[in-house]
Amino acid sequence: MAQVLENEKQLLIGKLDEFDARHSQLEKEISDPAISADSGKIIALSKEQGKLRSLVTKYREYKKIAGDIAESGKILADGSAEAELKEMAGAEIAELGAKCDNLLVELRDILVMADDAGIGSVIMEIRAGTGGEEAALFARDLYNMYVKYAEGKRWSVEVLDFSTTDRGGFREAILGIKGQGVWATLGYESGGHRVQRVPETESQGRVHTSAATVAVLPEPEEVDIQINPSDVIEHVSRAGGPGGQNVNKVSSAIRLEHTPTGITVNMREDKSQHKNRAKAWRILRSRVYEHFQGQKTAERESQRKKMIGSGDRSEKIRTYNFPQNRVTDHRINLSLYTLDKIIAGGMDDLITALRDYDRQQRLKNL
Repeated sequence: MAQVLENEKQLLIGKLDEFDARHSQLEKEISDPAISADSGKIIALSKEQGKLRSLVTKYREYKKIAGDIAESGKILADGSAEAELKEMAGAEIAELGAKCDNLLVELRDILVMADDAGIGSVIMEIRAGTGGEEAALFARDLYNMYVKYAEGKRWSVEVLDFSTTDRGGFREAILGIKGQGVWATLGYESGGHRVQRVPETESQGRVHTSAATVAVLPEPEEVDIQINPSDVIEHVSRAGGPGGQNVNKVSSAIRLEHTPTGITVNMREDKSQHKNRAKAWRILRSRVYEHFQGQKTAERESQRKKMIGSGDRSEKIRTYNFPQNRVTDHRINLSLYTLDKIIAGGMDDLITALRDYDRQQRLKNL
């Protein structure tokens, strides 16, 4: 296990002390009767405390061991101490020192990835790009890949909206995915995905290049972002397209427009206006949250944004080459010749490589 450098250690301990102090402060605030009467405040404070708990618990374990090492060090430095006692103290320092070093490495890795680990729900948007019908079929393949991967992780997947083509491709698919570590894992998927293969529509066996885009947004809870209802304009209309007479006759389609940012969401998937409104608000909260978080962390997270992608249609992050059974992630210059496995949902090797690279970049910027 890699060691924490001395200059890193001082910075790391300083940050951990801040989190430890904040955790203690939260304990006091939660137990304050004046605050406990406010259910909204208690929920927010408890959630913040929950995010810090595992980190602080491990740090307190580290401090205890560091204290025991210091006590053994005093025995070694004591000229009047018996030789046998000094020998025991030396052995304890060696044993506890290794444990202490390993804990510090764990704390460092948890700290640099902590923000991502705490987000357990995302909105994923998959859209066909250039390439016509083949691009829509590729978007469908990406949808199936992510659903199978999520099922393998035992995450819950909810289809919020989708639009299909005549040949069964997807013009657009919007998913809600929930589970432990979902953002820390799927956050790397935002950006442009390119496929090179012989399309089903190609009669002469020529390889074509098509594209699809993926955007993955953390889905905040209502306590994480407050949107003033007066800032949102709602439009209700009839949902055209397939779905029978009810879809076309009843005003069930919802369009939300967040006036401060100009962000809009259209939802017509369900026959129920109420369900469409609830889905539209979930997507709107995610997009507005991402908008403001992006502004707030643009400079601090510039390296990460470059690495994981921003969902920009022009940003190519990965190529799926079917003739060579190859997947290439252009951000980390990694090629894996297991496309058949990856497209079937076996994405672990790819995701692990991205996370390892990301962790190293964050450590460099610590």
